Parts: sequence; structure tokens; C-alpha cells
Amino acid sequence: MRLFTGIDLPESILERLERLLVHFRATAHLKWSPVYNLHITTKFIGEWPEEKLEVLKQAFTGIPHLQPVPISVEGFGWFPNPHRPNVFFVGVHGGEPLKTLFDATEIVLEPLGIAKEKRPFSPHLTLARIKEPTPLEGIRQAIAHSESTAFGSFEAREFHLYLSKPGAAGSVYTKLSTFPFS
Repeated sequence: MRLFTGIDLPESILERLERLLVHFRATAHLKWSPVYNLHITTKFIGEWPEEKLEVLKQAFTGIPHLQPVPISVEGFGWFPNPHRPNVFFVGVHGGEPLKTLFDATEIVLEPLGIAKEKRPFSPHLTLARIKEPTPLEGIRQAIAHSESTAFGSFEAREFHLYLSKPGAAGSVYTKLSTFPFS
């Protein structure tokens, strides 16, 4: 089982992103993420044995009581850099509360043999992947002419454990469990 934890986005933000992506998709030949798949990944777990799923779920109950996390979705970016990008994304800003969730998740998973991330936590929504060199002038112009790069704010009150299965049209994500904040 390929697993990760994440936070869902409210419908209002997904609708704003879909309106933008309808326009952006025509500007560059990228592997665009379906809007219904967008989420904020808080921890990529990777392969996990199905017979140990309950152990994993139990570990999440050990996360200290967290407060709701204020999140804003805004701005565009490129990983690893804008000159030779692999990923086109929208920024996610959750400040210290979101970082606290990430850190707490790392702490409860480490005793299960799940390694801590080597890279700094950089929350984002992956809009598209760039598999091979492709002209990006059109999308860069579309970004420059966007009326707004702010897609909304919300208060996250829970996170989820997801199963990721590869499919013909990309990965399919299924919620396995929900963990509410206090």
C-alpha cells in the first residue's frame, strides 16, 4: 500500500483553481493534476504493509492535540527552480500550526521505521508535472496576466490518511482514515 497524509481543500478553493486551470491547460503541454486530486500533503509515507495498517493508524492517535490550522492558498511556484522546473504549483501558507502538524507526524512515525524528511517542509498544491523540456512562455504569460493569485483561505480541522493507487489517468487517492484536531 502506498500511503500519505494530507488535508483536503474546500470546494470553493477547488472551484477557483479549476477556473484557472481551464485557461492554463491550453498554454502548455504538461501533465496536469485533476482538480479533484488536489490536496495538501503533510507526510509522504510510501509503501506500507496492509497487515500493519492499524499500527499506523494508532500512531496518528498519538499526535498531541492540535488546534485548527489556518491555511491560505496563493501564489505560483516551480520546483526545483523556475529555470528547469519539474513541478508547477500553487503555494500553501499555514505558518507554524501547519509546520507543527508536519513535525508531530514525523515524530510519531519515526518509531515505526518511517524516515524523517530530508528536505524542509514546503506545503504546496501540485498543479502539473513537467516530464520533459517544454516551452513554458505561454504559462508564464498567463501567470503574469492573472487577475489574482489568491485562491482563498480556510481553517483545517482534520487530516487524512490516504491510499494512492496508480491508474490509467494518474493516481487515484482514497481516504482510509480521518484524524480530527481538538
